Amino acid sequence: MRIISTILFLAVCCFAQVKTPEAPKAKVPFEKSLQAVVVTTKDWDSVTGTAAIFARKDAKSDWKQDGESFPVVVGANGLAWGEMLSADIDMAKIKQEGDGNAPAGLFPLTAAFGIGTKPNAVELPYTKLDQYTECVDDTRSSFYNRIVNRMQVGNFDWKSSETMLAIGDQYALGMFVAYNSFPVEMSRGSCIFLHIWKDANSGTAGCTAMERRNLERIVAWAQPAKNPYLVQMPKEIYNKRQKSLKLPKLK
Repeated sequence: MRIISTILFLAVCCFAQVKTPEAPKAKVPFEKSLQAVVVTTKDWDSVTGTAAIFARKDAKSDWKQDGESFPVVVGANGLAWGEMLSADIDMAKIKQEGDGNAPAGLFPLTAAFGIGTKPNAVELPYTKLDQYTECVDDTRSSFYNRIVNRMQVGNFDWKSSETMLAIGDQYALGMFVAYNSFPVEMSRGSCIFLHIWKDANSGTAGCTAMERRNLERIVAWAQPAKNPYLVQMPKEIYNKRQKSLKLPKLK
């Protein structure tokens, strides 16, 4: 019986393994988004910023702010372009792996994660973190910029990753920002999240962080059918591009 049980266990493990990364789904354009989290900073090097959430009834309606604005922190080195919005924009900094900058641009919010079971209010796909949950930041890995479960991946082709559960309170709740995801480009940056901040002045490795109560609100508010987005850039650039990109008007 022990031999049979062992064989069955190994068989289940083998079939559960994901030996190749799944192809990313097509990116839904911002024009079809009905929900947006807007983050602006004073300039490219600022660590602190302001966030507000917006919604609209349909793609032709005006954006309306939902609730009050709140403070956030971004990368320890500020912001850098994650995607170019126009050829005539000041190039400033370009986001790269390990540069300590949070990405500037428009990015879908596609999934949530946390240390507890999925809250009832959460509609996004949800990953409960365990000791094997990792986000791969090895630029040579086929799983680069993906959250994986080490026990379900057949080819461990990475030498560097975030063991997410070990991060502690800051990853008790979070959202995956689909930056560098359509498609994934090696060395352009990985593992970008909305997560709980350490404090109101400490920058991140490249994520956008905030008080837990504000993040809880965003996670419960986001609806996959409404294609929620993170819109993030210095305020001066945002104001210049607000009309052309049809971004929400800031108060």
